Amino acid sequence: MGPTLEKVNVGARSFLWKGVVMSIAIFGSLESGLIYAIMALGVYLTFRILDFPDLTVDGSFVTGAAVCAILIVNGFHPIIATVVAMLAGFVAGLFTGLLHTKGNINPLLSGILMMIALYSINLRIMGRSNVPLLSEETLFTKLSTQFASFDQTLKSMFSFSPRTWTVILSMLLLVIVLKWLLDSFLKTEVGLALRAVGDNVEMIQSFSANTDGLKMIGLGLSNALVALSGALIAQYNGFSDIGMGIGMIIIGLASVIIGEAVVGNKTIIRATLAVIIGAILYRLIVAFALRFNFFETGDLKLITACIVILSLIVPRFLDRKRERKKKLERRKEVLAKKRGEEIA
Repeated sequence: MGPTLEKVNVGARSFLWKGVVMSIAIFGSLESGLIYAIMALGVYLTFRILDFPDLTVDGSFVTGAAVCAILIVNGFHPIIATVVAMLAGFVAGLFTGLLHTKGNINPLLSGILMMIALYSINLRIMGRSNVPLLSEETLFTKLSTQFASFDQTLKSMFSFSPRTWTVILSMLLLVIVLKWLLDSFLKTEVGLALRAVGDNVEMIQSFSANTDGLKMIGLGLSNALVALSGALIAQYNGFSDIGMGIGMIIIGLASVIIGEAVVGNKTIIRATLAVIIGAILYRLIVAFALRFNFFETGDLKLITACIVILSLIVPRFLDRKRERKKKLERRKEVLAKKRGEEIA
């Protein structure tokens, strides 16, 4: 009886521990997912609105992190450092736009060239390959200190809680504000012209619109959002690294594709919401995938590629299935009408 009871207790402890670990993984995915959602909104702006395959993202993400980290280390306030990081990302996007519009370089090649250039620029900014921020005051440490009592109150209300509720709530608020600003901007005259450039550039040119300027504004805003995400990730993780931007464009695309598959993209408001939900879902999928013993931490890029492939193939397969169903229903209706006419 004694050994059996001990086994039950061990099993219960093991189950409880797994539950705690899983809840930490979920909350961690939610925290990082909200930050990466900002980057995904930037990717959405170029890929879906401008129809521009901008690979600058892999470089401008690190630019945001590098500028923010080096300013914080040199004593600047985290908010100022984050704003300057955004401006640096905007400038990077403008240069990509200049290469494409004034240099008449292919959109894909423009992004690749800027991404390569930014690698060296980011190393120059940081002075080394890695800048630690663990001993520095970041935006998240300041928020945690400021709202410590509020955070403790929320933690006491839930049996499983993240390392800080402040991170989730502050990032949720920031993402909502950025989504609202982006939705509002895309409904303005400039925003509508920007959408028209992505849909039909020849048509908008016939109205004497400055398409080059619009493309540069779109690329600038996109990379500003990407750089903001990079700056926040650097402060969240406690370091800025030269290799942290590798594969960011794939993560952004995965977020957009997953979100559109789940939520849809019929309106701008719905599309931007889809991107945010897609970014969170992507982080959750990765977290659950890494829970399997089969996968290792080094398989993260493989998991990302598989998620993107499935996100692209599955919706098309389901659409084809629906079309076949509709065709069969139409055939049945036609046959039923013919039979009715023959009987009559």
